[in-house]
Amino acid sequence: QVQLLESGGGLVQAGGSLRLSCASSGRTFSSYGMAWFRQAPGKEREFVAAITWTGTTRYGDSVKGRFTISRDNAKNTVYLQMNSLKPEDTAVYSCAASTGRAVIPATGAGSYDYWGQGTQVTVSS
Repeated sequence: QVQLLESGGGLVQAGGSLRLSCASSGRTFSSYGMAWFRQAPGKEREFVAAITWTGTTRYGDSVKGRFTISRDNAKNTVYLQMNSLKPEDTAVYSCAASTGRAVIPATGAGSYDYWGQGTQVTVSS
């Protein structure tokens, strides 16, 4: 099985930055598609960013231009650099992994096989 563990969440002022990390136990991490989703209380889960095993990235409209997803296969880790944070970015951010080999980043939660527990990001105004 694949275990995912997020870290890096916290409280930050609007306009600030955070970097989230997601460490994976997968033996074949380099072949995984990875993604970040977020969900605020009372809100629907929202796609944030994805990166394929080939390195192709895709972002949700609300974060494009502000967030950057990257991966370090040597460390079995995916990152989400979050800049210019806004109060509406406040949510629990979850990491997800797909063991498929899609070359186009998937934005649907159903495309991902494994999920972390999430890390809270709170942005104050």
